[in-house]
Amino acid sequence: MPTVGVADLKDGDFLLDVREDDEWKAGHAERALHIPISEFVARYGELTEAAPQDGRVHVICRSGGRSAQVTMYLAQQGVDAVNVDGGMQVWEAAGRPVVTDDGQSGFVL
Repeated sequence: MPTVGVADLKDGDFLLDVREDDEWKAGHAERALHIPISEFVARYGELTEAAPQDGRVHVICRSGGRSAQVTMYLAQQGVDAVNVDGGMQVWEAAGRPVVTDDGQSGFVL
């Protein structure tokens, strides 16, 4: 399973958040694309439209389990995807910004 640590992510890296709506609303990484795992296959086209053509997709969830599933699926589709180790819990613990949809400070649910 291709994996990357939160500390290795750069500001411009493409981030796909696969947590559910309530988790997203509580707080998420700025500029992340949100497609819940429960809707992922049906909304796959949104990812292909938004993701950089030859870039890597960094997949994140709360702790890394759901994002690992999506990362494996993407790899099977030929997408350069990596799982973000420890997910949003590690993201928040590392002091990375967590925001709500209106730009206020959020939290990881």
